[in-house]
Amino acid sequence: MHYRTLGRTGIKVSPYCLGAMMFGAIGNPDHDDSVRIIHRALDAGINFVDTADAYSRGESEEIVGKALKGRRDNVVLATKAHLPMGDDPNERGNSRRWLVRALENSLRRLGTDHVDLFQIHRPDPDTDVEETLSALTDLVRTGKVRAVGTSSFPASDIVEAQWVAERRGLTRFRTEQPTYSILNRGIEREVLPVCERYGMGTLVYSPLAGGLLTGRYRRDAQADTHRSAFGFKHLADKDRLDTVEQLIALAEKAGLPLTHLAMAFAIAHPGVTSAIIGPRTMAHLDDLLAGAETVLPDELLDRIDELVPPGTDVGTLDMAYAPPSVQRPALRRRALGERTAA
Repeated sequence: MHYRTLGRTGIKVSPYCLGAMMFGAIGNPDHDDSVRIIHRALDAGINFVDTADAYSRGESEEIVGKALKGRRDNVVLATKAHLPMGDDPNERGNSRRWLVRALENSLRRLGTDHVDLFQIHRPDPDTDVEETLSALTDLVRTGKVRAVGTSSFPASDIVEAQWVAERRGLTRFRTEQPTYSILNRGIEREVLPVCERYGMGTLVYSPLAGGLLTGRYRRDAQADTHRSAFGFKHLADKDRLDTVEQLIALAEKAGLPLTHLAMAFAIAHPGVTSAIIGPRTMAHLDDLLAGAETVLPDELLDRIDELVPPGTDVGTLDMAYAPPSVQRPALRRRALGERTAA
């Protein structure tokens, strides 16, 4: 396994990051089996593990904590906070009040006294970014956090946070976690260049496009898989399925499994530090590990560019972040009485 530097933190991480979202009730509820999968990944040279408090309401962190007993010092451990963790309206978001408490809860579940990377899971328009950075700065100074990062932040939010950190002398975000795959290349336009400009590492999620780039979902047949049970719309998107068929043919011609093609593509971009894999079973992990050394030649990358032009998306992931301006009609429509022509 060849290791890369996570932005300008000096921390060395594997190009594959083990995502722990599938460990727990929403994925693999067998704790012992999940621990075995984590150990297999670590034994293969993966030293980067990413989880979040919201994954199965803390169960994922508990499983990761069990797996890392006796091995914590050799693992770069990342978790996240922001998503709701209860019915109380203050048990979520990016306020100082919640982030301090959320980290303490995560440390308890993980069975450690610090995390190497503490990430803000989503932007929070209700909280001033200076409030968030100030709280994170204090957490870093206590030694409970080594570095801080973001997830699904638009390029403009990343830039604003960097400016605020510089002006106020606060800890700055060192990483970003966006979605990235052959089917979702939108971050190539602004997010990846901005991260490179500010020396931020990137750990991209869903490099298999939420399961579509496993080859289990085909245009003329609905796969009976774990993800199908969640009713994800992106699994039935016609344009995405049509593109998958073309990618399957391309991979077969190149003599590669589609999963290996997809993962090698994700980590080929110079702006990408690590790609997050999210195996639910040992078989899923073994398949991905078998392709860890795959390198795509320029000719093959050129063919992928022809199928999905750089900087474009073919549909969207159901779990992709959408800003309030997109989600809430009231934010993009003038009041009825104000809609008169000038």
